Amino acid sequence: MPFRESSAVEERIGLFREYETGVFSVTELCARHGISRETFYVWKRRRESGEPRWFEERSHAVQSCPHATADRLADRIIATRRQFPHFGPKKIKAWLEHERPEVDWPAASTIGDLLKREGLVEARRRRRRAIAQGEVVAPASAPNEEWAIDFKGWFRTRDGTRCDPLTITDTASRFLVEVRIVDPTGAGVRGALERVFQDIGLPSAIRSDNGAPFGSTGAGGLSALSVWWLKLGIEPRYIPPASPQDNGRHERMHRTLKAETSKPPANTAAEQQQRFNAFRHHFNEQRPHEALDQKPPVKLWQPPSRAWPGRLDDPWYDADHEVRRVRPTGEVKWRGEHVFIGEALAGEPVGLCEHDTGGHIVRFCGRDLGLIDRERRFLRFAPPRARLRVAQQTAQTAPR
Repeated sequence: MPFRESSAVEERIGLFREYETGVFSVTELCARHGISRETFYVWKRRRESGEPRWFEERSHAVQSCPHATADRLADRIIATRRQFPHFGPKKIKAWLEHERPEVDWPAASTIGDLLKREGLVEARRRRRRAIAQGEVVAPASAPNEEWAIDFKGWFRTRDGTRCDPLTITDTASRFLVEVRIVDPTGAGVRGALERVFQDIGLPSAIRSDNGAPFGSTGAGGLSALSVWWLKLGIEPRYIPPASPQDNGRHERMHRTLKAETSKPPANTAAEQQQRFNAFRHHFNEQRPHEALDQKPPVKLWQPPSRAWPGRLDDPWYDADHEVRRVRPTGEVKWRGEHVFIGEALAGEPVGLCEHDTGGHIVRFCGRDLGLIDRERRFLRFAPPRARLRVAQQTAQTAPR
């Protein structure tokens, strides 16, 4: 929304006087003056450029030809598109404004028209938008509250080597924590994660699909890998089956990663990893992101405050819990019977707390896995996903 017509110059000057007081947030200032955040940052950049009459409106069109872009600007725009062929008009504009803030770059729509005229835009096949169903877990609001992890889908390099790229992103800042070719097993992923944890620290939660090696169909949806996460104090969060849209930010990054690094693939896995490393640097430190006000993720991300602990101790349970260690077969001995809990927990101690139904809730590291009923049958809980499901499940369990 533009500034109000009356006294537009005074509005802009007054806006930044209020901004400098520190009393109002950017969102509050935009609401008070009837402008968008994008407009605010446009004028902020102009003000910080040192231009004497920064507060005056400019025309995006070249004066001598209202429908054309000046040749010197057009050449730079085209060169930027060729340098970054996957940048759209908005990202090109943000990149150029960062590179040359003193220049009055044309609007994104004008840049888009120029790219089309130059044959630098491929027509996209339009898809029907899927109807959203169900409740999606709210996204993280601060760095390292949640990381997303997944495999980008395997492919072969030109020498025939299979590549399985493991990708990890910070949900809030979009920071690409890691892109690494690893063995797509629990051991392979654990090794890669252990190096990341040792280098930069631990997140509060990790979001993934419920397939191997991240999850399982067993109690609580846990796998050996996510059992390890729980011991580290990391909450596993699973998206519903066949719902990649619930991990949409990560999937969007995957499309960009594929387009810029593996079409065509490199000659060898080592060369492919070098491409991934270069992409990660560019994605984090240079590439503008529209959802981040056209800032690169490194401007928002910060290392986790939780450091790698080194040694892992057994979980601790309250005095009202009876503790049993899970056998290699996945069973515990309970009231004279062998009750199967899950092989993912082999060797780990679980706590059993009496429930008001007469059964016992089975817990591990604060996570409810299921209920052993009076007949000593184990009724496993599915992993909590949407808020509604968590509320229903916890309402049926005894307080901790």
